Amino acid sequence: MTEINRREALEALVGIPFLAAGLSPADVARAATAARTARIAQSPNRLIAFTPAFFTPHEYSTVRMLAELVIPRDGRSGGALDAGVPEFMDFILAENPGMQTPMRGGLAWLDTESRERFGADFLDIQDIQRRAILDDIAWPRKARLEHSQGVAFFNRFRDLTASGFFSSEIGVKDLQYRGNEFVMEWTGCPPEALAKLGVG
Repeated sequence: MTEINRREALEALVGIPFLAAGLSPADVARAATAARTARIAQSPNRLIAFTPAFFTPHEYSTVRMLAELVIPRDGRSGGALDAGVPEFMDFILAENPGMQTPMRGGLAWLDTESRERFGADFLDIQDIQRRAILDDIAWPRKARLEHSQGVAFFNRFRDLTASGFFSSEIGVKDLQYRGNEFVMEWTGCPPEALAKLGVG
C-alpha cells in the first residue's frame, strides 16, 4: 500500500467517516465509550480480555490486523489497536444490524481473494501479499471492475476505522486538538500550514 501520512489521511477523511459509515454522532459517542470500557485496566499492566459480541474469533483477528494496516502506530501516536478501534467496530456492528451483512461479507471476500491469489486466508499470508490485495481495493478510481465488492467493503472499513480512531482519546491527541482552551493571544495559522496551502 502506498504510504501517506496521517495528516493527509485525515484531510481526505475528515467529516466523511461518520456519514459514510451511516453513524450518528450519538452512535459514535456510545461506541467510543464502549471501546474505552472494554479496555479498562484490571491492574496498571493488564487489560480485561475483550470478547466480541458480533465478530467471530477469526473475523475479529482479521479486523484487528486490517485496522492496524489502515492506521498503524507511528512516531507521533498509537495506531488503531491502541485506540480500541476493533472494540469500537464490534460495538457499532452489534448495535446496527443493517451494517452487519456488508461487513461480514467483506471480510469473507477478503479471505476468498487471499485464498485465490495466495492459497491462504488474509491472516495467514505475508505482509507484502496483504498489501498487494489492499492496493487493488484501496483506490476506487484505479480499481478493476472485478474488485468492486472489495472496494465497497474497504471503503466502509476504512471509514469505520477512521471514525473509531478519531473519536478516541489517542485520535484526538493525534489531531492536536486543543479543545475549549482560553487563548490569551491569537497568533494565526502556523507557518507550516500556510506553506502547505501556498499562502502567506
